[in-house]
Amino acid sequence: MYKDFFKFLKEYKIVSLGIAFIIGVASTSLVNSLVNDIIMPIISPFLFGESWRSASLNIGPVIIKWGSFLAELFNFAILAFIVFFIAKKILKEKEIKKK
Repeated sequence: MYKDFFKFLKEYKIVSLGIAFIIGVASTSLVNSLVNDIIMPIISPFLFGESWRSASLNIGPVIIKWGSFLAELFNFAILAFIVFFIAKKILKEKEIKKK
């Protein structure tokens, strides 16, 4: 039973996946800090201060918080760009080593 379990962990690289997940969570908070503490203070004066983050559309009892969604979308776009940049750099290094 133990041998099968360890074979499963090794074959499907579960430990590597766990490490990647933990690093992903840590990088998300790092990017959120980058966006909220460095980028947004520079951009906010051009976007009517911080009020855009709390902007919402009220349709009767339904409240659509589009400002909050836009802020999360902005965070996601920056995170995706950073991951793309890092992956591109790593893949380029692997390509050079193959030649």
